[in-house]
Amino acid sequence: MKWRTSEEFAPLMLVVSGSEKYKLVATLFQAAEMLTVGWPIDDGEEYLTAIRACRHAIHGEIPAQDARAALIRAADEAGIPVITVH
Repeated sequence: MKWRTSEEFAPLMLVVSGSEKYKLVATLFQAAEMLTVGWPIDDGEEYLTAIRACRHAIHGEIPAQDARAALIRAADEAGIPVITVH
């Protein structure tokens, strides 16, 4: 099994509520963890798409940037601001 490396994932920052207001997401694994641990909604269409995209990207089936884009759409769906650098 070929696992994707994290350098293919452009870092982004999620602005979340709680004591740690800014969450850096710099790898596919961090993206998957953000989605599965404490995400505010767990039934949105974009959320479910992002979960699948992270899994597929980790296994090398799709580009890491596709999973990153899916995470950004899921954050928008959940009302979580995203800070990105282009």
